[in-house]
Amino acid sequence: MIRSVLFDTETTGLDPRDGHRVIEVAALELINDLPTGVTFHRLIHPERDIPEDASRIHGMTLEHLKDAKVFKLIAEEMLAFMGADEMLVAHNAPFDFRFLNAELTLCGLPALGAHRMVDTLAMAKLRFPGMPNSLDALCRRFAIDLSERTSHNALLDCKLLAEVYVELTGGRQRGLSLAVDESGGQIAQYEAKDGRVSRPILVGAEEAERHAAFIQRLKNPIWLKDAEAETAAVA
Repeated sequence: MIRSVLFDTETTGLDPRDGHRVIEVAALELINDLPTGVTFHRLIHPERDIPEDASRIHGMTLEHLKDAKVFKLIAEEMLAFMGADEMLVAHNAPFDFRFLNAELTLCGLPALGAHRMVDTLAMAKLRFPGMPNSLDALCRRFAIDLSERTSHNALLDCKLLAEVYVELTGGRQRGLSLAVDESGGQIAQYEAKDGRVSRPILVGAEEAERHAAFIQRLKNPIWLKDAEAETAAVA
């Protein structure tokens, strides 16, 4: 079992060297690259103003954060959730690492090591070179529902990115198998190992017939060899 953490931040601007701060941190747990539903989410008072340009992106003003804790009061809790050695997944990860490490430095805490970084933006650029690879673009490419994303929100972005990450890593194919239902039809089902309920997909008679006809056109198809071997073993 491999645990990793996918996370996102919202900030007051683009560069901590200009005095910009983190105002939101969200993270979710992954086991074997699949989300478990365990999350971490904190709003943070930045101890400074929030420029209008930033508020237009994430929808938050200083008024929204008037009762939020400052970063140093949530830092240890965040680090505990992220763990000591787990890989940390983010979209445009260098941006988020830069901001969190600036905050951790202000708190006198160790920075997140670059060796833990997994950047889904870099992964997407390798897979889709020359194409738009923002989170929105990837969600549209993978047919992931964006209807709730009316503004940037770290926790929602984490949940969307988790679905994108599953697609980028081929996670939806893990454990895929064929079974037979009570009527004799084939069912493609996902045998998840993390307690999630599988969603069976029925393969109808017409599709099965078309598949069988396609197999007959192949030279020495391995599917028929496997079937013949099973028949011989039973005999």
